[in-house]
This record gives sequence, C-alpha cells and structure tokens, in this order.
Amino acid sequence: MRALAWHDGTMKQQQQTPGTSPDLRHNEAQSRYELLLDGQLAARAEYRREGDSVCFTHTEVAPDREGQGLAARVAAYALDDVRTRGLKAVPQCSYIAGYIARHEKEYGDLVQA
Repeated sequence: MRALAWHDGTMKQQQQTPGTSPDLRHNEAQSRYELLLDGQLAARAEYRREGDSVCFTHTEVAPDREGQGLAARVAAYALDDVRTRGLKAVPQCSYIAGYIARHEKEYGDLVQA
C-alpha cells in the first residue's frame, strides 16, 4: 500500500511496511504523544502542559519512517485527546501549527486565542 505524506514542505510517496499496525499512546511521564510500529518509537509529538492548555513544542518522525504519514497520525491523535480532555492547544511546533491550519474545520476551535 502506498501512502502520501508531507515532509519538509514537499509531497513524498513511500511504501508502507505491510502488516505494521500503529500503536498510538499518550506518554504523560515524558510529556509526549507516541506512535509505535512493531514496538519501536516511530513518531512523537512533544508538549508542555500550561494550565488548561497543551503547548506543542516539537514533532519528530524516525528517519527510516519518514514519508508514511506518521506525523499526521500522531498529530490527529494528540489533538483528539486535547479535545476529549477539554483543553486548548498552543501550536508552537511548526508541524502541529500547519496540521491545524490544513484541518481548520476539525481542530481550529482547539487553538487558544
């Protein structure tokens, strides 16, 4: 199966590893949302909690997993969790800010004014 994903501002197409099912989780101890593939950390969105806000500071994908849409999946998971917990998002990370801008209808209301 092929997947399209944004990477450094350009569209990139790569083969997804067949049979890999992502495990998404919130690692509160390390203040980050994680996506694991085959038990290995493949992508993460780091944050800092500030009152009723989650300040996203950095998003990263393992070099061997780039171009598979993993950053988008962890971003959506993180933002959905922020909504579920009744919090606001502060997108200091350029990836999260861009993701919210591209998905304004779904996540624009989460951004703290």
